[in-house]
Amino acid sequence: MTSPNRSSSTSPSAPTVALEAILPSVVEPDGVELRQRTLANPESGELLVAVEATGISAAEKAMRLGRYYGQPAFPFVPGYDLVGTVTAVPADGDPSLIGARVACLTKTGGWATHAIVPARDAVRVPDDISSVDAEAVIVNGVTAVQMLRKARVSAGQTVLVQGAGSGVGGILVQLAQRAGVRVIGTASPRHHDALRERGVEPLDYADPALAEKVAVLAPQGVAAVFDNVSGPMMYTAWRMVAPGGMLLCYSIMSIRDTDGSPAGPYMKAIAQLTAWNLLPNRRRAAFYNIWDGHRIRPARYRAALESDLAELFELLRTGAIVPEIAAEFSLENVRAAFAFAEARTTSGKVILRP
Repeated sequence: MTSPNRSSSTSPSAPTVALEAILPSVVEPDGVELRQRTLANPESGELLVAVEATGISAAEKAMRLGRYYGQPAFPFVPGYDLVGTVTAVPADGDPSLIGARVACLTKTGGWATHAIVPARDAVRVPDDISSVDAEAVIVNGVTAVQMLRKARVSAGQTVLVQGAGSGVGGILVQLAQRAGVRVIGTASPRHHDALRERGVEPLDYADPALAEKVAVLAPQGVAAVFDNVSGPMMYTAWRMVAPGGMLLCYSIMSIRDTDGSPAGPYMKAIAQLTAWNLLPNRRRAAFYNIWDGHRIRPARYRAALESDLAELFELLRTGAIVPEIAAEFSLENVRAAFAFAEARTTSGKVILRP
């Protein structure tokens, strides 16, 4: 029921009942549960949003196994980002936001028909961008834009994109190519033809001779490696980086295949990347985290998020990038959507449409 301690808001006269998808514990995709819950009014700094599109990313795949570092305790509602229409604001909020569509980073909570979101992480979506297209470039697009900027690659250079057919990888490929950068991309062999059609030089991510094959394509090394696997692959990736280049890890998918707390492998990866930066070898290494600065520099973080999403929305509007969408499912079919996303048979992001 609505909490009596919540502040008043400009809100619908009737309580908002949300349908939510729940990860109850470590489960298979068909173990996701659906429930209804009455939401309280948004408090100061919050918005109530009717969700129009959310998605399934690598984060949720790790969370269902309890393998995502920093995830909340079970049970919880997953959903790393969303697009929706603001239906209520708190008494001290901006009433002009009601009826506006916003894109929001959430980390969790997106798999629902309605959600309470932090206002500072919500960015307006232009009227001529669909909710589905906008959803495809929130966490995936911002990650790609910020990593490419951090790597400081330029036209004529070569980069290696691990998981080139993934949601992040697909956008990263398009942004790199738009900047005149040559792309080598790893993926399962069944995706190689599609990558070739996009101008990517494909390699099998599971090939034991991956480093040697990259060396044939880029004898001097690559200007950047964007690695979403980490673990043993991180050491292979480091060997591929040219002098002056950079290794950027942005996910640790290898944690999914280990036992124990995910904190250990995460901290080990951070420590190794830091140690590599101390070597006099003219190469750089870093772990990219989309939440860096969220708590300690909130105004700066919001400004960067708004700027990067504005850039991505403009690229969508002009057709300079094409959203990587694998399939769309209703929230009621979340179990089938999750199983489809885990099968790795298609490229791009799986969208849930509440």
